[in-house]
Amino acid sequence: MKIEKIKKADLPDQLQNIPSPPKEIFLLGKIPGSRPFITIVGSRKPTAYGREITELIARDLAQTGAVVVSGLALGIDSIAHKACLDAGGQTVAVLPCGLDNIYPATHRNLALEILEKDGALISEYPAGTPALKQHFIARNRLVSGLSQATIIIEAAQKSGTLITAGFALEQNRDVYAVPGNITSPNSAGTNEMINQGASIITSSQQLLDSLGFAKEKRSVSGETPIENLILDLLEQGVRDGDELQAQVKIGTAEFNQTLTMMEITGKIKPLGGNQWTRN
Repeated sequence: MKIEKIKKADLPDQLQNIPSPPKEIFLLGKIPGSRPFITIVGSRKPTAYGREITELIARDLAQTGAVVVSGLALGIDSIAHKACLDAGGQTVAVLPCGLDNIYPATHRNLALEILEKDGALISEYPAGTPALKQHFIARNRLVSGLSQATIIIEAAQKSGTLITAGFALEQNRDVYAVPGNITSPNSAGTNEMINQGASIITSSQQLLDSLGFAKEKRSVSGETPIENLILDLLEQGVRDGDELQAQVKIGTAEFNQTLTMMEITGKIKPLGGNQWTRN
């Protein structure tokens, strides 16, 4: 696939109207047209809570037809891209380097999947340009500028994610933040943003309503009474495997087999540390 060079006059409208617009951008793939674009960014070291919320929001946005934008970085960014793709959506990644050198290199397969599923990779740097420190901050203005709204999921008090939020505000974009545990350093930045007036996200549906999107209705049901009970408990917020087993009141072998079958059939997914969530 050939890297395409797009001059300033031909930039997407949303990038032409931001402060300090790029002089040109380089493109692999294609930028989806006539679709709402929503940015999701956050911590490079998310908690299980951050991972779950990111997957939920990215999936639901994809099911409305929205394009998820992020920076292909470790953590929340890559989780958002992957969850969007898994839900059948399209996503755009903005890189801090030339498109011939995917950064981070560990996300090369994710970048290829984005292209295979009709998404795009974007950079304002020509081929051969390394990912220099100053490029990350500059990149963030494009990550927010492409979208009508930016969603922050877990960010420390001093975080590059908050720089993206600042660009979004400067660009007159809506900013949303997911509240977190007040004792968690990963939520210090998002909680402070909410104190400063960012719109709070209390549920995926509330976010979709606020953005004016209609979520595609999906019905996931178990194949046995035990599976349905586990799904109900997960819906109620029970995440810990030991607590789930205690409440369904079955033996360890049967419980583990049930979880395995539910994961194989796509009803649930692991969050790590014996924590589970619904798909």
